[in-house]
Amino acid sequence: MSLTLRTATPDDVAGVARIYDHYVTTSTATFELTPPGESTWADKLDALQGAGWPFLVADLDGAVAGFAYVGPWRPRPAYAHTVEDTIYLDPAATGRGIGSRLLGQVLTYAAAAGAREVIAVVADGDTAPSLALHRRAGFTDAGRLERVGRKFDRWLGTSLLQKTLA
Repeated sequence: MSLTLRTATPDDVAGVARIYDHYVTTSTATFELTPPGESTWADKLDALQGAGWPFLVADLDGAVAGFAYVGPWRPRPAYAHTVEDTIYLDPAATGRGIGSRLLGQVLTYAAAAGAREVIAVVADGDTAPSLALHRRAGFTDAGRLERVGRKFDRWLGTSLLQKTLA
């Protein structure tokens, strides 16, 4: 197994979309209801990297096995140093420590890019591993929003976690 954590490139968009599409169609890890498609991911990659934020992939033996990025928490200028993190792994890559390494690296790059606070928004349902991953990385519970999303005929809430990078 050869694992490399690296900055995402346009060549990685298909792998990122494949991983995310799985979660859109099978889980409550995202409130997205329809897979956004490769062009949306290409635009997101370009916008985040253009703004100076990290977008990383876990390359496992030449294939995208996961991705993580940070982006603006809110659009108002006062929030400029607060970001939200996103991380997804190929289901076949879970349980190997890849998520911990990927999250750690994206947080290091986020701090270098000027982030002070990182918010994780973790949806209800089958997301206990995401909560555990973030807590192991030093995130603490910051709040809870009840019944804010509806997916698969269920009302779902989100847990907010926060980590200070400064």
